[in-house]
Amino acid sequence: MGDEYLQQFLDETTWYNHIVLGYLLPTNLWYPLPHFLQTWLRNYLAGTLLYLISGFLWCFYIYYLKRNVYVPKDAIPTNKAMLLQIYVAMKAMPWYCALPSLSEYMIENGWTKCYDRVSEVGWLPHLLYLSLYLVFVEFGIYWMHRELHDIKPLYKYLHATHHIYNKQNTLSPFAGDGEDSPWW
Repeated sequence: MGDEYLQQFLDETTWYNHIVLGYLLPTNLWYPLPHFLQTWLRNYLAGTLLYLISGFLWCFYIYYLKRNVYVPKDAIPTNKAMLLQIYVAMKAMPWYCALPSLSEYMIENGWTKCYDRVSEVGWLPHLLYLSLYLVFVEFGIYWMHRELHDIKPLYKYLHATHHIYNKQNTLSPFAGDGEDSPWW
């Protein structure tokens, strides 16, 4: 991967940082930070906003506009339960934002390849890379989650709060992480 491409990628991520951080924070708070921390902060703020806005929109839709259509009135979670779910998600959000920030850092420093277009590698390698990526991600998520259950201090101090809202009448759009799916 050439220096020109790496510079283009860096310019693009810098532009993303300026868009998100420039609209949400005063420049003197984020501009002096190293690029990696700007990227993490961008991912954190954008991820938090996306989580909150989409959660509130879904709550409005299913609990107000479509009241008693999707969820019986007596099964709507309390505000306290939803606030607790938001609290748990906000504890995890800094960690969720670390991986994409690290991925961008690795690309910007030429430690891994990233292709701009499918035509740069061809469809067959692209589909193979995509499949391998998805297998590695799912494998990693499965084992990371399993270790959060098996290593008692990790479960007690990091993961246990996640399980406080796993009953049907306490689930809301703010609690959706897929853990209660049959795959886990």
